[in-house]
Amino acid sequence: MQVTAAMVKELRERTGAPMMKCKSALQEMGGSIEDAIQYLRKQGLSAAAKKAGRIAADGYVGSYIHAGGKIGVLVEVNCETDFVARTDGFQALVNDIAMHIAAAEPRFVRREEVTEDVLAREREVHEEQVRASGKPENLVERIVTGKMEKFYSECVLLEQPFVKNPDQTVNQMVAEKIAALGENIQVRRFTRYKLGEGIEKKSDDFASEVAAAVAGTKS
Repeated sequence: MQVTAAMVKELRERTGAPMMKCKSALQEMGGSIEDAIQYLRKQGLSAAAKKAGRIAADGYVGSYIHAGGKIGVLVEVNCETDFVARTDGFQALVNDIAMHIAAAEPRFVRREEVTEDVLAREREVHEEQVRASGKPENLVERIVTGKMEKFYSECVLLEQPFVKNPDQTVNQMVAEKIAALGENIQVRRFTRYKLGEGIEKKSDDFASEVAAAVAGTKS
């Protein structure tokens, strides 16, 4: 199948990979755009693995404000050089990650950061649920392991489906940028703010106390 300029353009828009890599991937995959996407993703993961040990001490702190100022995100993403940190491609990546965090509410950057108490609590809850459902004891561990993997995909940033393209994870999206930009890229940390988060209960308690005091005065 002949690889056309339109096909290369579409693949580039969908993956962000350089033009010549898109053309090469399409040629390798016989003109199939979907197969070429998977091919580029595998290349990206391979490139990311090769660069993972390289120091990434530069980068960019991105921000995102959503819902009329009710949700805000700060995220630090590192790369190797100031040159790459200043490119539109890298800054677009950081902004996409910040937007994703606002929408998907991750709790951790990577699974290694999940604390032991959180893991123990999640595993205990799942074990109780599985046993209560009457599943055979020899299947409990396997089912719980599957549920824990789902927990990671819901709560760990790099393992969440990317909100702008749920067919790939955030980690896969970052890997594609590593292949495109040629440097190690690491999401280091983030903070997500939600207006009023953590004070609703206190407000309710205060309102109840006021109501009780008023009722006591009337009596």
